[in-house]
Amino acid sequence: MRLIGLTGGMGSGKSTVAHMLHELGATIVDADAISRATTAAGGSAMTAIRSVFGNDFVDSTGALDRTKMRELVFADDRAKQKLESITHPLIKQAMQDQILAAKTLLVVLDLPLLAERTSFDGWKPLLDAVVVVDCLESTQIARVMARNQMLESQVCAVINSQASRQSRLAIADVVITNEGLTLLALKLEVASAFAKLQ
Repeated sequence: MRLIGLTGGMGSGKSTVAHMLHELGATIVDADAISRATTAAGGSAMTAIRSVFGNDFVDSTGALDRTKMRELVFADDRAKQKLESITHPLIKQAMQDQILAAKTLLVVLDLPLLAERTSFDGWKPLLDAVVVVDCLESTQIARVMARNQMLESQVCAVINSQASRQSRLAIADVVITNEGLTLLALKLEVASAFAKLQ
């Protein structure tokens, strides 16, 4: 089994690339999907979140109120650290369980924040290679504004809170440049990367 880290900035097309790698036969372990499951109603993080942050951060269904929590963690770094101390160990354990259950020779860990120093240090010893999906920051901003109905200032705030484009490229073994490509051209880029990774 080869373990591949996949990352890319918000709006880079990383999720599309992950889907294409899955179609080519890779197992995808999606950190964001696992994170959402831990903070859904009945999720494994919710008891601790309610205890630490209070009922104001739990919505009417019993899930994390993502909008309120996003506002809090952007404004308060200590709150962000508290949230991560609850969710990160649960996410990592669930990812490890999915890796062990994988039946394919290529397992791709879809890790949006892989280039963040602490995240990369934690995963680096386990990864055989890192794939970075890259595009211009202006392209990221335009895509996210169109997709999420967000203001430019909101998108820029999220992008600026994450690792820089240069930091992501610095850890890459393979770069998939998703700039000005048709879907078919991107598929060809992904197929070429898949062949290199096996």
